[in-house]
Amino acid sequence: MTNESDARAARLAAEPLRAAGPRPGFIQGTVQSLRDIVGQGELLGLLVRRELKARYKDSILGFFWSLMKPLAMLFVYYIAIGKFLGAEEIPGRPGTPDFAIFIFTGLTAWQLFSDIIVGGTGSIVTNSGLIKKVYLPREVFPLSVIGAALFNFLIQLGILVGATVALGKFPTGDRWWFFVLALAVLIVLSTALALLLAAVNVYLRDVQYLIEILIMILMWASPIIYAWKYVDNVLDGLLQSLYLANPMTQVVLGFQRTFWVAGDDQPYPADLMESLWITLGVSVVLLWVCQRVFSRLQANFAQEL
Repeated sequence: MTNESDARAARLAAEPLRAAGPRPGFIQGTVQSLRDIVGQGELLGLLVRRELKARYKDSILGFFWSLMKPLAMLFVYYIAIGKFLGAEEIPGRPGTPDFAIFIFTGLTAWQLFSDIIVGGTGSIVTNSGLIKKVYLPREVFPLSVIGAALFNFLIQLGILVGATVALGKFPTGDRWWFFVLALAVLIVLSTALALLLAAVNVYLRDVQYLIEILIMILMWASPIIYAWKYVDNVLDGLLQSLYLANPMTQVVLGFQRTFWVAGDDQPYPADLMESLWITLGVSVVLLWVCQRVFSRLQANFAQEL
């Protein structure tokens, strides 16, 4: 026992001293933060699984509930807007073709964005007990929320793809590039905002309640319930450019361009692909800046919590 203790003490003594906590500097600090996060990959996996288990703890149906919210929204919007308000296209009445696919496509993208932003904002405060006890890269907590949200997103995406197959309108060809690009924008942008809001929420707890309201309002600022053609008919010039500058508008349109095959004859912004590339570049820069802000603010997390 003594020999083992001595050997362990010798190994520890041979290890170089490493400073805990974030490193200053835009380049050096970012590289070190990435190394720290990658080094905590196993912990991140455990946190993702804990996030999923905690969400459905003691429930009988478990992960089935992850489908209930979007399916309930789909049912309400499909009946209320598609049927009662006549938004769905039927013979002899203009409207939106395959309205169920159209609206579920938008809801799938929006649900991922909403889960990451709302869950990420409260992730540091929710894990305050662990943060006050031990140092580890605090970015793993918002990232664990993102991992859990992506898991639920894959379930919803599977249902969406299955629905297109059932209707005989499975998307094929180059249209999948819109999905890849839109999903990249969604993940990078929402990760940046989740990091920033998670850090700010530690100091201003009202942020998490404000975000829930803003998410609800912003959903109507994207063409999820209504098609782009209605916006195109009403807005033009600067107002239309401002509407299209909303990254989630571009993401939703990218998803619809991929999965809403019945809407191929519907109008889309002419430069949607170029806009998504530009937004992706801006989102990457935003993610970098938000990570550095997070790193700067996390120094006092333990005291504030």
